[in-house]
Amino acid sequence: MIKIASWNVNSVKARLPGVLAWVREAAPDILLLQELKCEENAFPALEFEDLGYNLAVVGQKTYNGVAILSKSAIEVDHRKLPDGAGDEQARYVEGFTMGVRVASIYLPNGNPIVDSGRRSDKFAYKLAWMERLYRHARDLLAGEDATILGGDFNIIPEPEDVHDPEGWENDALYRPESRAAFRKTMFLGLTDAFRARHPTAQRYTWWDYRSGAWAKDQGARIDHLLLSPQAADLLAACDIDRKPRGQYKASDHTPIWCALREK
Repeated sequence: MIKIASWNVNSVKARLPGVLAWVREAAPDILLLQELKCEENAFPALEFEDLGYNLAVVGQKTYNGVAILSKSAIEVDHRKLPDGAGDEQARYVEGFTMGVRVASIYLPNGNPIVDSGRRSDKFAYKLAWMERLYRHARDLLAGEDATILGGDFNIIPEPEDVHDPEGWENDALYRPESRAAFRKTMFLGLTDAFRARHPTAQRYTWWDYRSGAWAKDQGARIDHLLLSPQAADLLAACDIDRKPRGQYKASDHTPIWCALREK
């Protein structure tokens, strides 16, 4: 089995003890991280290398940042999402490792959706980024690699993926435009690993720090592992690990993981 996990750590340096503790316990073969909030030279590489990981890090000061960690060497193919001239935000890294192609994705939030009575630049950027992701996913799926697109997609796909659908109707994560863009990419032939294993479960990967959301289990499922047909054929398990969200100085996200049978 190959275990692949994804986790928005919401500042890798601030959460480092908890992240390392989870990695030691869960022992993923491949780990996709998002929202590092540090430049590459500030990433705690030695701590992860000591645990046996190779690293592919795309960092940015204070904001964003993504990484692939693997127990095997990583052949990095993209350090940004293609077709993004002038877009320097650290939101995408893709590589080939352990016989699979993986991408760590931190999709734009997009809020607020309206600014001065018109569609905001942030929401427009989100939708444009999703169109670029659609085009790149289409190219990837034309190949033969088992591919996993994983990360914080900042998308709530369906009503059962959030505690209060009506309360999220005007949020960029749940707007019809955002969900339609997500479905458009899924319809290329991708499989939502969690839904494939848990078709009706109402479980979440993110809980706001405010209003006691964690204690009340008022969350949203916005972190996803999307599998190409070649990867979906190998899917043996997928789950959300709630434990890290309840730890001291936790990220507001918790890890999601899947296991693939080896070819």
